[in-house]
Amino acid sequence: MSESHFLAGKQIVIAGSGFAGLSFAIALHQNWPSSRPRPQITIYERQGRHLPLSRQGYSLSLHGFDQNGGLVAARDVGLLDDLMKHAVTKSNGNAGFRLWSSDWTQLLSLKFEPYQDIPSSGFRIARNDLREVYVAAAERLYDIQWNTVCTSAERLPDGRMRVHLSSSGEGGQSFTNDCDLLIAADGAHSNIRASFRPDDTLKYAGAIQIGGVGRFPNGIPEPVSKNWGMVIAGQGVGCFFSPVDATGVVWGLSFKEAMRTSKYDSSSGQHFAALKEEALQRGHMIQEPFRTIVHATEQESSFMIPARDKRPFAHAGDAALRGVVFLGDTNHAVSPFAGNGANMALMDGLDLARQICACQSMDDTLVAYDKLAVPRAESTLKESHSRIHNTHARGLHYYAMMSGLWVGSKIFWLMGKT
Repeated sequence: MSESHFLAGKQIVIAGSGFAGLSFAIALHQNWPSSRPRPQITIYERQGRHLPLSRQGYSLSLHGFDQNGGLVAARDVGLLDDLMKHAVTKSNGNAGFRLWSSDWTQLLSLKFEPYQDIPSSGFRIARNDLREVYVAAAERLYDIQWNTVCTSAERLPDGRMRVHLSSSGEGGQSFTNDCDLLIAADGAHSNIRASFRPDDTLKYAGAIQIGGVGRFPNGIPEPVSKNWGMVIAGQGVGCFFSPVDATGVVWGLSFKEAMRTSKYDSSSGQHFAALKEEALQRGHMIQEPFRTIVHATEQESSFMIPARDKRPFAHAGDAALRGVVFLGDTNHAVSPFAGNGANMALMDGLDLARQICACQSMDDTLVAYDKLAVPRAESTLKESHSRIHNTHARGLHYYAMMSGLWVGSKIFWLMGKT
């Protein structure tokens, strides 16, 4: 590395305090050479310090069976032990991911060896707990400007970036902040992406998922008290289940149909009643405890999500993107069928920070970063589309898939992965 790092003493703005933005901020601080002046980092987040209830009640999957896992990213910034304390379920022992038929016959179970010294090959964690661990770590290093929206951005004649912001708090106002590097991590519906790639929007992937969190004060019913996974019914519907804590289990019934034009309002009792009725009708073939879980759903946790995603894009060589890097969902938003969004976001932030600290220029950084981030996002997108296709199988497709699962389960058993 040269004596003067290309970002030494420069201004960096991070738009968004999601997993990608926070992972980057923490990793850059930890990897920055102590002999160089640190860049000045400002983090803006459109939401408040604490998430609304509607965004707290579900869990995410973090894996640790290869180098791209979120658990590896957490380990490398010293937060793995903190995350382990909040694990809802772990891929160890008798618990883990399952595929079930509509009568809860187990079709497939999977287990993997942990990567290097990672103590678990994967686990589920409540989104709010994952966020809290990363926010707390970032707040020890930086001030996060909450309730502040990055509305747009532009490149100035001198090559620096100007970020337009709006404070939504009491006495909110609009203002700007100029920086040398803008990290766009403001989510799937990114205002920053719209400024530089206005036509790069999310596409409908052909399926809708409806669901919520069923609450059981006396304990979650089996077989979803410890395991998580998918029921594949063979009649065009599938249903995902996963514990979110000791008394809650999230369910998500999915099916293929045209994009709906009406929006779901979780605060509406009428909408909530209709959602549960639709779930029970469409999932009528799924045996108990499906009906019990649906009836136990908390209204504020209910959702109707169209599966939408977008292809990732590279930065290197694109003059229109000089001065801005897009991380996580801002670059490669995925649907719930991907099951890998948080892992990619955490690793995106870590990889970019490492490449910035290791490379001689921002151009070199982007070449190295794109080689890591784009292929894993492409792979995840392809796998998610395959899951949509197979989860909602019917007829011959379903029976062919069942035969394949039976053969696959035997192979995995012989390999010791079930």
